[in-house]
Amino acid sequence: MKIARIFAHRVDLPLVEGSYKWSGGKSVSIFDSTIVGVETECGLIGYGEVCPLGPFYLPAYSAGVRAGLRELGPHLIGFDPRELLKLNHRMDAALKGHPYVKSGIDIACWDLLGKVAQLPACTLMGGRFGEKIRLYRAISQLPPDEMADNVAGYRAQGYTRFQLKVGGDPDLDIQRIRQAREILQPSDRLIADANTGWTQHEAMRVVRAVSDLDVYIEQPCLTYEECLAVRRHTDNPFVLDENIDGLDVLLRARADLAMDVVNLKISKLGGLTRTKQVRDLCVSMGIAMTLEDSWGGDITTAAIAHLAHSTPEEFRFTSTDFNSYVTVSNASGAPQRLNGFMQTSDAAGLGVEPRFEVLGKRLVDVF
Repeated sequence: MKIARIFAHRVDLPLVEGSYKWSGGKSVSIFDSTIVGVETECGLIGYGEVCPLGPFYLPAYSAGVRAGLRELGPHLIGFDPRELLKLNHRMDAALKGHPYVKSGIDIACWDLLGKVAQLPACTLMGGRFGEKIRLYRAISQLPPDEMADNVAGYRAQGYTRFQLKVGGDPDLDIQRIRQAREILQPSDRLIADANTGWTQHEAMRVVRAVSDLDVYIEQPCLTYEECLAVRRHTDNPFVLDENIDGLDVLLRARADLAMDVVNLKISKLGGLTRTKQVRDLCVSMGIAMTLEDSWGGDITTAAIAHLAHSTPEEFRFTSTDFNSYVTVSNASGAPQRLNGFMQTSDAAGLGVEPRFEVLGKRLVDVF
């Protein structure tokens, strides 16, 4: 079996809430997502999705996905898509860096592998742990009262994990955290996610002011060293996200006791193959994980679900269902939220099929 064609479509994903806001005044109202297809000589096609959170979150941007596919695609024609480690080795040799470009291809090849084996991707990634996956809800940055109201609304829908977007004015953020925690039950989890938005002294102020609360602190500052300094001055559980982009920094963070939970994003690491490597190492080291991606629709949600379902439950802190945040469905068969949980289907591969009626024309076609 060999790759005969790699193609891509663009689809816009407007947000249900109208906009999504986080640290530094950053916001997005419509996500530009790329659907990647990998087609074999026998006509079998696997699908992936890549959707950066704008060009100002990680070193990634939507047009860069498609430009990168045009550059990388010709180097992969003729390769066996089932040989995932070999394929990733080839991608790394043909295009240095740019893991987000490689992610859609890798996800599509996992979809193909499952279709060939007639097994769900989660089975091939280690097996299905548990019946369902607990979800978190990201709470867009707004005035404290409005954020607390949104937490209450989503809690009524069954969510018990909340990722509060802070990283703004420290005094307002302290109010945001306190008001959100006040309305939650003791068993609920609240994550104050600054998305690198605080300077070190601001982060120190916030963690001191909320030290009496049951709240996780996520990625308070831009650099690893700043985050580590904050970590060493708080007893609150600590999550690293933006800084963890490979095995090297994960091992460093583990040695420094820099975190209690790590956030793994599929496209940040370069696809399911690389994320699975990091996931498996986290399991062996006893580190809990949030398993997700930067953003996306139905295909991304399916990929997240298969990765999460194949992770032992005690290490599965939470995941998210991005397809419930947007107004456009780009594929059928994707997991759907039910009372704050989702689960994968038993269909082969990712279990999804693109809705071509909502996709734009092919913007990349390499063969």
